[in-house]
Parts: sequence; C-alpha cells; structure tokens
Amino acid sequence: MMRKLFVTIAFAACMMSGAPLHAQNFDNAGDYMGYIGDANNKLASVYMAYLSATAHNKSARKIEKRRMEVVNGIYETRVKIQTMPHWKGDRSYRDSTVAYYRLLEKVFNEQYAKIVNMEEIAEQSYDAMEAYLLAKEKAMEKLDEANEVSQTAQAAFAAKNNVTLVTEETKLSKKHQVAGELLKHHNELYLIFFKPYKEEMYLLENMNSNKPGKVVAIEQNINAMGTAAEEGLVKLRSINAFNNDASLVQASREALQFYKEEASSAKIFTDFFVQLEAFQKAEKTFKAKPSGKLTKEEIDTFNKQAKEMNEASKKFNTLNEQLNKQRSAMLDAYNKAVGKYMEKYMPKHK
Repeated sequence: MMRKLFVTIAFAACMMSGAPLHAQNFDNAGDYMGYIGDANNKLASVYMAYLSATAHNKSARKIEKRRMEVVNGIYETRVKIQTMPHWKGDRSYRDSTVAYYRLLEKVFNEQYAKIVNMEEIAEQSYDAMEAYLLAKEKAMEKLDEANEVSQTAQAAFAAKNNVTLVTEETKLSKKHQVAGELLKHHNELYLIFFKPYKEEMYLLENMNSNKPGKVVAIEQNINAMGTAAEEGLVKLRSINAFNNDASLVQASREALQFYKEEASSAKIFTDFFVQLEAFQKAEKTFKAKPSGKLTKEEIDTFNKQAKEMNEASKKFNTLNEQLNKQRSAMLDAYNKAVGKYMEKYMPKHK
C-alpha cells in the first residue's frame, strides 16, 4: 500500500529537538519516518531561534546560550533516535539519521565554537573579518550539505517501503531560507564597507602616533582607503537589492562615497605632517643656538616658518573637525540602516 508522508523543506530541515519523544510502536513505515520527521521539525525551530538571535544581536558570545540549546537538543534527540528499533531488519534510515546528528554536533561544537573565538579578533583586520564571515558561511554550508545527505537517505527509505514523500514548504522553512539569503547579502555588503573603514582606522592610528616615518604610512593609508572605496563602489553596481529594498546598498554606497571623498581631501594631512616634521627640526636647531648669536635673518625665517605652521594647523584642524562630524553622521546612518534592515527582514523566532 502506498502511504503519503509530508516532508518539510527547510534549511537544516532534519534538525531535532531535545523535547521528549513518545511511543515507539510503529504500524507502518510512514509512522516510522514521521516519528523522526517530527523530531526534526522541532529542532529546526530551535535552530531558527538561534539564527534569528545571531542577526538581531551581533555578539556571538551573547548568544552562546542559544547555541548550547541547539547542541543539547541535537545530542538528546540523537540518543533517543539511537534507541529506535530497526524497521523490519532495515537499520539504514535510523543509522543515517544518527550519523547526520553526529555531524550536526560536530559543526555546532567545533565550527560554531571557533566562530565565537574568531569574533574577538575579527575587527583587527580586513583579512580577519573576511575569515570570520567566511567561517559562518562555511558552517551554514556544512549544515546544508548534511541536510541533503539526510534527505537522500530519507528518500531511499521511503522508496524502498512504498511511502510517497510530498514536499511541503512551511512557515519555518521559509524563515530558514530568508534568514540564509539575508545573512549572505548582508555579509557581502559589510565586507565591501569594512575594507575602507579599516583602512581609515589605520590612518587615524598613524596620525595620532609618534612613530618615525609616519608620513609614509599615512600616505599609504590614504591611498589604500581611496582605492578600497572606489573598488567597493564598482562592486555595489552589481549587487541587487534584497526583496526590492535597496536601502542597505544605498547606505553602503554613501559610506564608501565618504571614504572616497576623505581620501581626496586628505592631502592636507600629509602636507601638514611633512611641514610639521620640517618645522620641528627647524625649531630644534633654532632653540639650540644662543639667542645672542641668532641673526635677524634667522629670526625672521623662523618666525615665518612658525606663522606658516600655525596656518597649516588651522587648515588641518578645520578639515579634521569637519571629517569627524561627517564620519560620525555616516556611521550613525549606516548602523541605523543595518539595524532597520535586519529588524525588517530577519524572521523572528523564539
């Protein structure tokens, strides 16, 4: 007799919950599969709550409790599934499901734990941030791959036992799909934004340092920031809006435009520090000579240099103050755009 069994399509659809599983008396193969399927769907809900938390709370450490709920749910259900009887001598579906659970445990215990540690150094460099976001994507890909293997085993068991699988996209499965697409879209945009952002951080650090040869470093930072901003603006042209909403793309574009314009105007910074180094040397020489031995020409020359230095300082301070205000406004607008975007499109799940 052909029996129909509805299968939920979802990211990590075969996840399980630590909730109690009940009677293990199965009248047919469909009931046998349904028992496992019910557990899968419950843990899919637990995972969705975790995924939602990661989007609405940037700190991986703050959502560590959510991750452990998923880990515990996987473990508890794996143990219970292991106690299921085989189906008429066929252990394939049960054992493949248990193997799938073991893989999930490995991903959540190892890869996601590693992600928590990577978060602490992600802000230190573009490469570290890229590696951090890539690790998150790879972990999700591992879950997707594991899910495909599990569904293949499920389909094979169903075919062997005359159970017809009917795919059914549920609200939860839609949430998984939207969450995955949204996070990938956000990460792509964030890396484009982060590159000139980090170069500017290096620039500001060098400007405030007293290390020798900082003028060369400052010039390199300015050039790198401008290049990253220009390359980012080109990349943005090929990135589509999410759900026909281009607000995050636009916020990224405005941020990059600021960095590009800052790089263009930052020649004042390099000119200032070149002039400052020259003036400091002249001042040291001037003060080292007894005042009674200074010529009128030397005094006039130094006074002229001091006046020019004061004028350069005024230009520097004016531009620096202007950029500080623009930067603050830009970052505030960008962060608000990201927050609003996530709040609007990331499915909420508890």
